[in-house]
Amino acid sequence: MQLINTSRDSLLKPLQIVSGIVERRHTLPILANLLFKKTGERVSFVSTDIEIQIATSANFGVGDADMTTTVAARKLLDILRALPEGPVSLNLKDSKLVVQSGKSRFTLQTLSATEFPVMQAVGEMTASWKMPQKAFKQLISQVHFAMAQQDIRYYLNGMLLVIDGKEVVAVATDGHRLAYSRVELAQPVAGSGGHQEIIIPRKTILECQHLLDDTDAELEVSLTANQIKFNFGDVELISKLVEGKFPDFQRVIPKGHKNSLVVARETLQAALQRAAILTTDKFKGVRFSLSPNRITIQSTNAEQEEAQEDIETEYAGDSVEIGFNVSYLLDVLANVKVERIQISLGDANSSAVITLPASEDFKYVVMPMRI
Repeated sequence: MQLINTSRDSLLKPLQIVSGIVERRHTLPILANLLFKKTGERVSFVSTDIEIQIATSANFGVGDADMTTTVAARKLLDILRALPEGPVSLNLKDSKLVVQSGKSRFTLQTLSATEFPVMQAVGEMTASWKMPQKAFKQLISQVHFAMAQQDIRYYLNGMLLVIDGKEVVAVATDGHRLAYSRVELAQPVAGSGGHQEIIIPRKTILECQHLLDDTDAELEVSLTANQIKFNFGDVELISKLVEGKFPDFQRVIPKGHKNSLVVARETLQAALQRAAILTTDKFKGVRFSLSPNRITIQSTNAEQEEAQEDIETEYAGDSVEIGFNVSYLLDVLANVKVERIQISLGDANSSAVITLPASEDFKYVVMPMRI
């Protein structure tokens, strides 16, 4: 029974969208598979890891017959990637999926679709809103790098999203640094919840960053008590939320630092990248020395080697010496795409705040290091 007849690239596109969350090793064999559902010409693909589900569809089905099965995601993807561009057909024969292209033929085992754990949107919707895909992608790109990885404080292994009126705020922290970004919507958030705070899992945020476009194409976001759903183009992504209480981020952001300077982002980034060469993997510390109209960046290592970078900039504050983990600074400079950044400092024991000049929409707090 022929299911699909289309070009290799047309089939590859939806498969690449859904395959990102498929785990190579899983206790449940069915989770290594994609759910493959054909309804007339419409063919949909669904993947899940129990926590997240991604679905997309396309019109390249053959015949009127309806059919549902599951097939190994990685194997099918690897086969299509290895084939030359050209027509590809998928057929179901004796409970096996046959992939044919030119003189190549592959027979893949299938598993019953009844075993596939499809996630349903559950509970009353508490909030929903629409915004350009690029606006949400920028929001998460300015904070995602500060999320914790496998922290015992599980609520840090994700991103806080605060919804209030027309304002959407994203916050991430790993306990050493904190990133804050906000965006204002064209229309107030609809729904019954009023002010809401949710924690979205790390894997969901990284998948959104990968799938969303840098365009004004519409993204629709909706929340229930324990799920978030994203709809954009032909893609639907449903994710469970992280339970737990996120730290009070407002208390972490220092206010009233009197020593402030504005510096070209790329100039500072290049200087830090060079200074980082002589740091060690375990100790990524660099020393900042601020004096009138000058920043001096120094790094040393166990072999008593030393790097020094001088940057001229307008600065008339106190002389300050402070140490930082260079990775934390390079992370923010790589993800905030602006010409100039503002750095505000207290003393050697106070957290520094990086912001955008004349804007309250982004803040990055980084704790000092003893050097």
